[in-house]
Amino acid sequence: MNPLDELNQLTALFPSEEPLIAKAEHVAGALVPEPYQQLLVHNSHMTVSMERHHQSEVDVKVLEQRFIEDIYVRKILLLKTGTDKVVQFGIVRFDFQYVTDAVRDEILSGEIPLGRALINHNVLRHIDLGAVLRITPGPELARLMSTSTDQITYGRLATIFCNQQPAVDLLEISAPLA
Repeated sequence: MNPLDELNQLTALFPSEEPLIAKAEHVAGALVPEPYQQLLVHNSHMTVSMERHHQSEVDVKVLEQRFIEDIYVRKILLLKTGTDKVVQFGIVRFDFQYVTDAVRDEILSGEIPLGRALINHNVLRHIDLGAVLRITPGPELARLMSTSTDQITYGRLATIFCNQQPAVDLLEISAPLA
């Protein structure tokens, strides 16, 4: 699938009066500048990458969540633990049929990041990096990240395979880094 079509499908899950993203461009991973390249261009969990980069555990803040038929979707922020500092925005589309009820219940609790829940439950998983995007925030994303609409940042589209099945589609956007 075209990365921009996938981006549009994920962002359309949460319509808003303000645009979330003003502009997005697909960028080859090798051309992504540091520190975004190290943060985003890999096949690992963003929870772990964010914690390593920010030298802090992260907490999840669920902004919106619901089910569309059997598919769970949510819009989240990751925050440095114990602070209001946003380190990542994300949209998740999760088919729970590929995980246990305990994993589903922990994710639905909204108390820990999705990646941490999968790691804690030792879910057999593989993360497939789909695309890296250069993002110009729209008013909604700028407001959520306490930044301006002219502050460029980077994000990625990825799929998490749980027990060898494509269970989770992700949009993960790093807060702008100095």
